[in-house]
Amino acid sequence: MEEIKIFAPATVANLSCGFDVLGCCLDNVGDEMYIRKNNINQVRITRITGQDLPKETDKNVAGVAVQVLLKNLKSTLGFDIEIDKYIKPGSGIGSSAASSAGAVYAVNKLLGEPFTLKELIPFAMEGERLASGNAHADNVAPALMGGFSLVKSYQPLEVLSLPTPPQLRVVILHPLIELKTKDSRAILKENVYLKDAVNQWGNLGAFISSLYTEDYELLGRSLEDKIIEPVRSILIPFFDDLKKIALKNGALGFGISGSGPSVFAMCKGDATATHVKEAMQLFYKEKGIDFDMHQSKINTQGIKIL
Repeated sequence: MEEIKIFAPATVANLSCGFDVLGCCLDNVGDEMYIRKNNINQVRITRITGQDLPKETDKNVAGVAVQVLLKNLKSTLGFDIEIDKYIKPGSGIGSSAASSAGAVYAVNKLLGEPFTLKELIPFAMEGERLASGNAHADNVAPALMGGFSLVKSYQPLEVLSLPTPPQLRVVILHPLIELKTKDSRAILKENVYLKDAVNQWGNLGAFISSLYTEDYELLGRSLEDKIIEPVRSILIPFFDDLKKIALKNGALGFGISGSGPSVFAMCKGDATATHVKEAMQLFYKEKGIDFDMHQSKINTQGIKIL
């Protein structure tokens, strides 16, 4: 195989109770990427549409991730990367993760799959390091593996796949403001109260249990964040109002997607998700704020070959 076209999905990280360790993969929101071998032994970003991003290989997350993969293999092969970018950078739904994960997935396929999906995660994380200053896996892991992912540890890296309750749906509202991950990390407190940490551990454990038992009510009660959300929510227009509207209209839970400004509402079933989406949509239109909205199943496959 000399070239490949893929769909690189958006993701929701943190999911309120799992800062930097929990994420899930969206189904109908993502980028398209074309990767082909070249004969000049260089990794090049040859085309980007949709967003204004650097084409210099060392400044592009896809280029950096692929370079690290090839260095690991001691390979001098070259690849051309084209990106049709539909996920806006700074949106909070894994824009850099989609490019990083998509690039290493595609190159791995073109090389005959020397790495498993889990083994690709550290390479994709290097793209995240470039984008945010932190090599986190809570977006790239679900993008590569699909469904829900739990980062059990970073040193050493251990990522676990979690089950997906079949009726679960996600509604995303993205206020059209850019919020860089570096900036939203900068405002976080370095220390937390023990009682808040204990509450967070309990919610994370309960959330994981709810995925295995398909207990939607427990899942909703577990989407609680007393540590990160109170700090970051002030950067998102009318966050508290959106949360009240989503819950009032039947959402299981509501929170910040990644570092924001996107927010997510977890819902049971398409009908409830549509109802929540319409209510949030109406509220933001009345406020005169520009926004994008998405409604999605959980993508259990991850990156897809087109």
